[in-house]
Amino acid sequence: MAATGLRVFAAIPGALWLLRRLLAPPSPALRVRALGLEFAGPLGVAAGVDKNATWFEPLLTLGFGAVEVGTVTARQQPGNPRPRVTRFPAQGALLNAMGFPNDGAVRVAPRLTGRRYGVLGVNVGKSKVAELDAAVADYRESVRLLAPGADYLVLNVSSPNTPGLRDLQTVERLGSLIDGVREELTAAGCAELPLLIKLAPDLDDAEIERIADLAVERGLAGIVATNTTVDHSVLPAGAATPLPHGGGVSGEPLSPRALAVLRLLHARVGGRTTLVAAGGIGGADDAWERILAGATLLQAYTGFVYGGPLWPRRINRGLERRLRESPWATLEEAVGQG
Repeated sequence: MAATGLRVFAAIPGALWLLRRLLAPPSPALRVRALGLEFAGPLGVAAGVDKNATWFEPLLTLGFGAVEVGTVTARQQPGNPRPRVTRFPAQGALLNAMGFPNDGAVRVAPRLTGRRYGVLGVNVGKSKVAELDAAVADYRESVRLLAPGADYLVLNVSSPNTPGLRDLQTVERLGSLIDGVREELTAAGCAELPLLIKLAPDLDDAEIERIADLAVERGLAGIVATNTTVDHSVLPAGAATPLPHGGGVSGEPLSPRALAVLRLLHARVGGRTTLVAAGGIGGADDAWERILAGATLLQAYTGFVYGGPLWPRRINRGLERRLRESPWATLEEAVGQG
């Protein structure tokens, strides 16, 4: 409904320009330079909201500094059978077993061109039909098509809803994937495109540290932390309504673990790669806490679902107020100071 409403509104001449003027981040102090890009504010839309790159420009007018479209796969796929999403409003949570429904890289790629403003990331995942041993070739096929229209690229190796995907988070397999994608980016004339990985919160701390070391060693532009969790115990007893395909929990119950992973990564990488915080950002306090914990950029999904179209404006104004009351002049100065 929100997507349809924004698309209809966008068809009115001058409507998106007016929205941008009204809802843009209120202070230049919120501007962030990261990944070699300029963001109007740190808050972005996480992958999963605009799966097929059909409404990212209207989303950018709401006060988001970036939109990450996808997850996009090389093959068009319908995702898991329904039901595949359950809401838990009292807990500010979602249980999601979508399974990467998307139109496929061939159809999505042309939609990335002709953008007038904002930062556009593309989240790439493994096609369900691709065997694990063929995963690198499958990612490369998507990257070849999508990279020319992206401002940055995220390799999603952490969704719980594609069989075998999280097995790519071993250092050996992840290293091979990064190397293969880098070869493809060079062949496509996109060697300088910022490349990030998105991690699961369910890895143990030692695994996270090994992947952080790999990210620095391979010169990755950033790490997105975190995806959804398969630990359904974070929901109150009796609250969960199991989906046929399992699924991952997002929103407020994920917040403690997502924050812990962020702090672990910040301690490990020491500012050598950009950290993007996702998971459990429900309000301005959460957003500010992530900045102080080491996140340069933020991403939201569930908070936006429950907060509505004015939610990013509230987050931006809350961040501006907290920054004004802090000892730092800009948001970039506050990163990692908590």
